[in-house]
Amino acid sequence: MLSLNVHAEAEEKTVYPRIVSQGINRMIVVHHLNNSRSQRILWLLEELGLEYEIKRYERDRKTMLAPALLRKVHPLGKSPVITDDGQTVAESGAIVEYLVGRYGNGRLIPAVDTPERSRYTYWLHYAEGSLMPLILLKLVFDRIEKEPMLFFIRPIAKAISSSVKSAFITPQISLHLNYIEVELGKAEWSAGNEFTAADIQMSFPLEAATARAGLNASRPKLMAFLNRIHQRPAYQKALERGGVYDL
Repeated sequence: MLSLNVHAEAEEKTVYPRIVSQGINRMIVVHHLNNSRSQRILWLLEELGLEYEIKRYERDRKTMLAPALLRKVHPLGKSPVITDDGQTVAESGAIVEYLVGRYGNGRLIPAVDTPERSRYTYWLHYAEGSLMPLILLKLVFDRIEKEPMLFFIRPIAKAISSSVKSAFITPQISLHLNYIEVELGKAEWSAGNEFTAADIQMSFPLEAATARAGLNASRPKLMAFLNRIHQRPAYQKALERGGVYDL
């Protein structure tokens, strides 16, 4: 299990500019579920230096599902989700694009019509479109093996789970991690030599992979990437505000 803590020395509190729309002060609200992708959104907001409010929600300790209360914010009851200026925005990638597009002023995104922009777009969507589904599949099948069930069903369930993991899930995860390891050999960050919001998007599945899918020092470039993001002041400030999360 990956447990992230803040090790940096305490810094003076940063005063962020309040957002003003048509002369009215307003605040971005992050509906933050513990141990979830919404930690990335807090980090992005810190990188952008924006003021925001956190509304906290806790997972059910048995099912690990989000509380029904989140459905009052968005019908699917999922996190991350933000509210801003009368709008509700869900899905990590959509939130990243919204915040960078509206408040980034060219920060955390490469210039248009550049190779870096193409890589940025690719990795921004790859994180949840290709890598994270494999990690989730492994989590589901790992859990099947541990769930209580009738004694005569357990051997069958474990055999099916083991077969699926060995034949498909584990080889696919290895293929993808090896692919990212090679790509990170081309530049320091996902899109090139500059840190971008695509690196924020890639952080969660890679952190999950270290905790649940065998990512370790055998892939040094990936581990160095994670070390670099964990050392960023904005990342650590986001942990201070959102709290330590265990994957």
